[in-house]
Amino acid sequence: MAKTDNKTHFGFKDVDVEDKQSLVGDVFHSVAHNYDLMNDAMSMGVHRAWKWFTIAQSNVGAGDQVLDLASGSGDLAVKFAKKVGPEGHVYVTDINESMLAEGRRRLTDAGIVSNVDFKIVNAEQLPFDDNQFDCISISFGLRNVTHKDVALKEMMRCLKPGGRVLVLEFSQPTNETFRSIYDAYSFNVIPKLGEILAKDRDSYQYLVESIRKHPNQEDLKALMIEAGFDRVRYHNLTGGIVALHIGYKY
Repeated sequence: MAKTDNKTHFGFKDVDVEDKQSLVGDVFHSVAHNYDLMNDAMSMGVHRAWKWFTIAQSNVGAGDQVLDLASGSGDLAVKFAKKVGPEGHVYVTDINESMLAEGRRRLTDAGIVSNVDFKIVNAEQLPFDDNQFDCISISFGLRNVTHKDVALKEMMRCLKPGGRVLVLEFSQPTNETFRSIYDAYSFNVIPKLGEILAKDRDSYQYLVESIRKHPNQEDLKALMIEAGFDRVRYHNLTGGIVALHIGYKY
């Protein structure tokens, strides 16, 4: 959320609200080609387990309508498309053209074309009808949204009654000793990995800073309740490095 009416954060920097979207866009244009490689390297492959857990918690089934926001390279979208089957539909969306192109390539390579659509979408201004989706997901994307409260209210609007939202995002380790180790790894290792593997230290410096500016587990839960979601709960994964928040619309 914005710090003031016209300032917000971009990592640890204060920037004008109207500039953040383009700054974040530059980051993801830069990292798109190496996105999957870096995810595997940074998490030592554990991100795959986080995403499988998200799918398992989604309760998505045949015929469902799913909106995958900040879809990136399409990890969740591939799995959702297989679960909804030919009678369902998945909207694969991202605000960044380079990332959406990576997602389109992955799904096309997997032979998934008939029950998906690809669309450039700003999470704060969803171009969809009220009560349209059975499930809305956003994976490692909400922390990059300038007005998180607005985006959550838009998700609430577009969910069908009985629908659920899943927010998979970096969070705060619950054990102080583990948090210290994680902080040391994040600030000393991750930017170096970005420099070596992706030739882009600055984007991964932003990544670790943006995680620290994102609401913690309880604060995000409160934001979701304020947006109108019911039965909001979260699961800490890998000691709270990541949390999956789930909320419902009734």
